[in-house]
Amino acid sequence: MEMRELKNGVKSSLLGYGCMRFPVTEDGHIDEVKAKELLLKAYDNGVTYFDTAYPYHNGESEKFVGKVMSELKRDTYTLATKLPCWLVNSEDDVKRLFEEQLEHLRTDYVDFYLLHALNADSFKKMCSFGVVEKLAKYKEEGKIKNLGFSFHDGYEAFVDIVNYWDWDFCQIQLNYIDKDTQATLKGVELCKEKNIPIVIMEPVKGGSLAKLPDEAMDILKPLRPELSAAGWALTWVGSFDQIKVILSGMTEMDQLDDNLNTFNNFKVLSDEEMKAVDKVGDILLSRAKNGCTGCRYCMPCPKGVDIPRCFSIWNNYHKYDNVKDTKNNWNNVPAEAKPDACIKCGACETKCPQKISIRDDLEELNKELKAL
Repeated sequence: MEMRELKNGVKSSLLGYGCMRFPVTEDGHIDEVKAKELLLKAYDNGVTYFDTAYPYHNGESEKFVGKVMSELKRDTYTLATKLPCWLVNSEDDVKRLFEEQLEHLRTDYVDFYLLHALNADSFKKMCSFGVVEKLAKYKEEGKIKNLGFSFHDGYEAFVDIVNYWDWDFCQIQLNYIDKDTQATLKGVELCKEKNIPIVIMEPVKGGSLAKLPDEAMDILKPLRPELSAAGWALTWVGSFDQIKVILSGMTEMDQLDDNLNTFNNFKVLSDEEMKAVDKVGDILLSRAKNGCTGCRYCMPCPKGVDIPRCFSIWNNYHKYDNVKDTKNNWNNVPAEAKPDACIKCGACETKCPQKISIRDDLEELNKELKAL
C-alpha cells in the first residue's frame, strides 16, 4: 500500500476509506454485515485512514465505524471525523458534539478532526464562537491529534481560511474535471507553500469518472492497461505530492478490489500520462450539449423551471454516459421545475450571458431525459 507522511510524524495510506457510502439494506440502514466485510478487508490490505462524519448515513456511520474499528488495535489505524458546523451556535455546542462523537467512535481521541464543509459564511460563524481556539485546546489535551477543515467554496475563501490558523491538514474536492473549481489547483500549490497536507474528496467525481466513453479510454488504455477508469482518476490525484490521503467511498467489493489494485501498485503519472488525462478531460467537457455555466442569470423562470439544474443533468449525462445517475437526478427534480412548465416566453434567453438557445435546448433535453 502506498504510504505518505503528513505532519506530526503521522503516516497514512494514500487510499482512505470514506464512510459515507456503505451498502444499505432495503430500509435504508447500513448493511452491517457487508460494510464490516469491506472495512476489515480494506484494513487487512493496508488502508489505515477511515473518514466518517456526524451526519453520514443519517447519523449511523460514526457509531458503526466505532463499533467495527474498536475491535482492532487502536494504534494501527487512524480515525477522521468532523464537527457539524451547522449545529454549532455556541462554544458549549462544540463540547457537547465532540464528546458525543467520541462516544460514537468508542475512543478517547480523534486522529484527524475537521470543521465540516466550511465556506466563507460558516467560517465567520465559527470564528465568532471561537471554535478553532476551543478545538486547539482539545488538541493540547491529546483529544485531537490533527486539526483541520473540509472545504466547499471558492479560492478566495480558501485563502482566508488557510491563513487563519496553523492547520495540520485540510480536505478539498479535486479531480481532473474539477481542477479549476472550489479550492482549485492554486489551492494545492498554496498548501504546498504553507506545508499543509491535503486530503482529497470526490477524486472520481461521485463515480462519474469510474466509467468513461470508449474514445476516452482509447487514449488511456495503451499507456497503462492495468488501470481502470477509476484508477486513472485516483492516480492523477495522487500524482501531486502535497496530497497525502485520497478518500474513496467504496460501496461494493469490486470497487474496493479495484482501488486496492491501484494503490498497492501505485506509480505517479509521467508527463505524457498527465497530458493524456488532460486530453480525456477536454473530451468529456466537449461532450456537453451546451455551454451552461450554472450562473443562474436566467433565473427565476416566470413558470418555475429550474433551467440550470436541468441543463446540468443533461450535460453530465452526455459527458459521462451515466444512465443510472441521470435517472436518479432527473427523478429528483420536482415536476413543476421541469421543462414541461416552459411557455417559451424567452425571458431567460435575454439574460443568458452564453447566448444559449434555452427554449430549444429545454425542449430537446425534456424529450431525451423522459425517454430514459
